[in-house]
Amino acid sequence: MLRGRSLSVTSLGGLPQWEVEELPVEELLLFEVAWEVTNKVGGIYTVIQTKAKTTADEWGENYFLIGPYFEHNMKTQVEQCEPVNDAVRRAVDAMNKHGCQVHFGRWLIEGSPYVVLFDIGYSAWNLDRWKGDLWEACSVGIPYHDREANDMLIFGSLTAWFLKEVTDHADGKYVVAQFHEWQAGIGLILSRARKLPIATIFTTHATLLGRYLCAANIDFYNHLDKFNIDKEAGERQIYHRYCMERASVHCAHVFTTVSEITAIEAEHMLKRKPDVVTPNGLNVKKFSAVHEFQNLHAMYKARIQDFVRGHFYGHLDFDLEKTLFLFIAGRYEFSNKGADIFLESLSRLNFLLRMHKSDITVMVFFIMPAKTNNFNVETLKGQAVRKQLWDVAHSVKEKFGKKLYDALLRGEIPDLNDILDRDDLTIMKRAIFSTQRQSLPPVTTHNMIDDSTDPILSTIRRIGLFNNRTDRVKVILHPEFLSSTSPLLPMDYEEFVRGCHLGVFPSYYEPWGYTPGIYIVDRRFRSPDDSCNQLTKFLYGFCKQSRRQRIIQRNRTERLSDLLDWRYLGRYYQHARHLTLSRAFPDKFHVELTSPPTTEGFKYPRPSSVPPSPSGSQASSPQSSDVEDEVEDERYDEEEEAERDRLNIKSPFSLSHVPHGKKKLHGEYKN
Repeated sequence: MLRGRSLSVTSLGGLPQWEVEELPVEELLLFEVAWEVTNKVGGIYTVIQTKAKTTADEWGENYFLIGPYFEHNMKTQVEQCEPVNDAVRRAVDAMNKHGCQVHFGRWLIEGSPYVVLFDIGYSAWNLDRWKGDLWEACSVGIPYHDREANDMLIFGSLTAWFLKEVTDHADGKYVVAQFHEWQAGIGLILSRARKLPIATIFTTHATLLGRYLCAANIDFYNHLDKFNIDKEAGERQIYHRYCMERASVHCAHVFTTVSEITAIEAEHMLKRKPDVVTPNGLNVKKFSAVHEFQNLHAMYKARIQDFVRGHFYGHLDFDLEKTLFLFIAGRYEFSNKGADIFLESLSRLNFLLRMHKSDITVMVFFIMPAKTNNFNVETLKGQAVRKQLWDVAHSVKEKFGKKLYDALLRGEIPDLNDILDRDDLTIMKRAIFSTQRQSLPPVTTHNMIDDSTDPILSTIRRIGLFNNRTDRVKVILHPEFLSSTSPLLPMDYEEFVRGCHLGVFPSYYEPWGYTPGIYIVDRRFRSPDDSCNQLTKFLYGFCKQSRRQRIIQRNRTERLSDLLDWRYLGRYYQHARHLTLSRAFPDKFHVELTSPPTTEGFKYPRPSSVPPSPSGSQASSPQSSDVEDEVEDERYDEEEEAERDRLNIKSPFSLSHVPHGKKKLHGEYKN
């Protein structure tokens, strides 16, 4: 009989420290199920994508992701191959022989994990039968008109079928399956109803009803215990979805969520307290020298500047070197993601910058996918005009350079009137005339299908941010996710973020998100107007910083990013797997806990040398004048500052192996 490895958790200095003997992964199979595997919809895609390398390094060939098949995603993100694992290969073959279409391959991201993708449309003919199966399992019915819920039923039924085939041929291996969000929950419900021998985890990244309630501008967090859950779900016509989510939560061996605030929310909304809080992390890329990521910022900023040159052709009367690039990105949830308060703050910021006659321009991008029917003509024309001007400038430069070179070889100082002839002047004048436009630069890059009712565009019309020449704040709505293959702004999201100066995410409903804040806006205990004023103050303070101050802040942020690395935060997921194995197979696996497996009381340590924000330390930070910059260079030494941070920032987790029963001393917990 296999006796599972034990897990011990201790506490050190208020931070959880795990002493972990690794799971016997060679005797286990791990499946993660999510609608966003290879399918970018929102933040869960980023969670799974960034965590894949850490998990694949730990589990190797025994780690698999399950998601939906979409042809365009398969062609661009997945390399097809044959399954090496016998149980998985036989499961794929069995389902394909019975009228399904199951695709297998490697996801082309860091870690290259295996993916199993189900073609939902190909199996839709089973929908009525599977609705009956769900009703028998948990008495939940799905309306025929809810296409999304019907798709999730097909996806979940295929997942449960696949897991059944895997367990039938697992050859003594134990199966762990983690299901993300209600979209994957039906697979969990059916697996448990059919008593499949698998250990199950359900992870909610946000509650379904919580999203709807917050979108309705309800004081959600201060009234969590006062909602009539069934009534609220019914009024919003999502009762069947809510039942699917709640059933998934209560069927799982282990229930996890991504933050303490969402744990409290889940306890009220879904009536079960999460067993483990699994904070989301990042796959932090480390650089051997500080100047490396500064160079990346400069390179990607130059690409954004190129786009701006085209978008604002004819109105490029501001200095791009004195332009700050800000952005907000994510699901198009206007209130939940804080786009409403952000736009209002930008209006106030525009007033302040104009009133103080600032020479700073703020360029703000809204990267939020919405329904469109293609790029708008004016945006495409702008990029074409920019490219034409670039070609003209290069053509004239080549001719100018050759004539200058010949003159210098002859020992002559060239006459500029001879170097540039009438044809060259004519070409340049025509190029200048082509930049004239009668309209203002567009506030959106695409033709919006619901232009008149779109919340962002409606608010822009109300506050009057139309990219006028006099506006110091310019706005651009880019209503689709960024891609390096885009003909308009060919950049991946990570590159775009590197090129910007500041991301702004003043969300009201943000269960976790990839937005660890330098400035924190109070959305819970302040009125919307007060929160808006607070955000405006932060933004205006950021605009007043010198370039040197921003560099210092960026360097500090880069160092602190270690605290959000999956190498540390992945330990919470590891514990959840230990716990679910001990509950699903109690005679074979055992877990010992010496402190609660949550992040309660967990605070990211802040070095004494790092102020809460530059606005709080401007007396000791460099100012904009050349003289003061020289003085500051003597006061501020980047390497010395970095060394102080390294000494002060303690790793929140112990990563190295610790023999069971042995405890580390305080001095051993160093990066």
